[in-house]
Amino acid sequence: MSGELTRRLTLEERATTPDGAGGLSDSWVVRGVHWAEIKTASAREGFAGGRPASRVTHRALIRYADFGSDQRPVPDQRFREGERIFAIRGVAEADDRRERLICWLEEGTLT
Repeated sequence: MSGELTRRLTLEERATTPDGAGGLSDSWVVRGVHWAEIKTASAREGFAGGRPASRVTHRALIRYADFGSDQRPVPDQRFREGERIFAIRGVAEADDRRERLICWLEEGTLT
């Protein structure tokens, strides 16, 4: 795997905090920055809540991080690139040399 890691992605994790009115509020906390190579895998259009929506899936290669490391992405976290949000759906080793991880990402609003 010799992809060029030229896309700067911010790794974010959901944080739930009290909203002051007896409920909870979700926010996103920065966990780190990764450089990645992103390739589009598929795209789909449809409707969500009666409105047009789309979903695009991507595969991202990033540098390897060990299990348990704060820098290793996990499902239910997300990457941000400017205004673009990529939900992390899965993470696995991309090679046997432990040089890269492959992350399966989903972008869009179609459920």
